[in-house]
Amino acid sequence: MLLAKILRRLVRTGTLTLVDAAGQPHRVEGSQSGPDVTVRFRDHVTPWRLALSPRLAIGEAYMDGTLTIDDGRLVEFLDLLGRNMATMERSWWLAWSFRVQRFTRWIQQSNPIGRAQRNVAHHYDLNGALYALFLDRDRQYSCAYFPNSDATLEVAQAAKKRHILAKLRVEPNHKVLDIGSGWGGLGLYIARESGADVTGVTLSSEQHAVSTQRAATEGQGTRVNFKLQDYRLETERYDRIVSVGMFEHVGAVHYDEYFSKVRDLLSDDGVMVLHAIGRMEPPGGTNPWIRKYIFPGGYTPALSEVLASIERVGLWVTDIEILRLHYAETLRHWRDRFMQNREEVKRLAGLDDRFCRMWEFYLAACEMSFRHMNQMVFQIQIAKRVDSVPLTRDYMYDAERTTDLPLPRPVAAE
Repeated sequence: MLLAKILRRLVRTGTLTLVDAAGQPHRVEGSQSGPDVTVRFRDHVTPWRLALSPRLAIGEAYMDGTLTIDDGRLVEFLDLLGRNMATMERSWWLAWSFRVQRFTRWIQQSNPIGRAQRNVAHHYDLNGALYALFLDRDRQYSCAYFPNSDATLEVAQAAKKRHILAKLRVEPNHKVLDIGSGWGGLGLYIARESGADVTGVTLSSEQHAVSTQRAATEGQGTRVNFKLQDYRLETERYDRIVSVGMFEHVGAVHYDEYFSKVRDLLSDDGVMVLHAIGRMEPPGGTNPWIRKYIFPGGYTPALSEVLASIERVGLWVTDIEILRLHYAETLRHWRDRFMQNREEVKRLAGLDDRFCRMWEFYLAACEMSFRHMNQMVFQIQIAKRVDSVPLTRDYMYDAERTTDLPLPRPVAAE
C-alpha cells in the first residue's frame, strides 16, 4: 500500500495499523511510544485519495464512512497524527499543498459584504438547538479562560468574560460596540456589570434573533441593542470596542479595511480588545477540509500580519496576551458534550450520521491542532492614544480580583 510506505518514513511516535479493503493489515510503527490505533478502509480508492490529498481527503473519508477507526478511537487517531505533524509538514508529501495554499489564500479569504454573510450562515445559522447541546449555558462559542485545570466549562467561560472586561475598563457612561456579538452573552454581561450602553453586530440571523430576545427577556433592551449588520456599515463612534471569535472570518486581504474601520469607530481615548485564534508561525492558509466544510472564508492569522496591519492604520498596541492550551481544553469540553448528546443531535431536523461524523472530526481535529500543532489564541488591546490605559497591567488583575465570576444565564430554548 502506497499510503503505508509514505507513513513509514514520517511516523516517529505511536503505532498505526492500516487495514485495506481486502482485510490486509499494514503496520506503521514509530520509534517512540504513543497511541496505537487501527484504521480500516472500506474501499480501494480512499487510500489513494489520502496519499494524493491527505489534508482534504482524511476528513471526507471519515465523514463518508470509507475510513473507520477501531473502537471509535478518533481522538487517539488524530492525536497520533498531531504528534507526528511537524515531521509530515516538512515532507514533500504535504509541502506542496502548503505552497498552493499560500499562492491562493487571497482568493480563498475574500470576504466582501454579502459573501461574508453567506459564509457566516454556512456555520452559524444551523439549527440553534445544536449549539445548546455542547456549549456552556451562556452559549459562548469561543476559547474559554481556565483559571485552573479543574475549572468547569461554565466557570472558564465566565472567567473569559471577566478577563476581557478587565482589559476594556468600561465605565457606566461608555458606549460599547461588540463586533460579532454571537448569541449576546458577552454584550449582556458587559452591560450588566458596567452599566454601559452596548451595541452588538452579527451576520447570523439565528444569533441575532436569540440575542435580541435575550436582551428583551433579561430586561436590558434599553441598554443593549443587537443589529443584523456587517460591521463595515456601522457609523456611530464608541468608547470601547470588543470582538471575540469574529476576526477569524475577516480574511487577511481585509485586515487593513478592518482596522481602518476600528480606527474610525473608536473615540479618541477609546480602547479595543481583539480576541481571536492565531498561529505561532509565519502566514499560511486554511486547512482545505475546514475551509470547505466548517468555516468557508476563514483564516487564523500570524501575529506578524495582524500587527503589521494595525501599524499601517496608525493604532497603538497597548497589550498582547497569548492563550495557548486554553482552547484545547475548551474543545475537549465541547467534544465530550457533543458525544454525550450525539443521539439528540441526530434527532435534530435535517441532521444525520454524516453530519455527526463531520462535527466529531471538526471538534477533535481542532483540539489536536491546539495541543500539538500551530494554533493558539491572542488577545490584543488596541488604542488610538498611547495614554489611553494605565502604565502597568495591575488594573487588569485588580479588576478581576474584585469582580465575582458571572453566574451563567441559560439561553432560552428555541
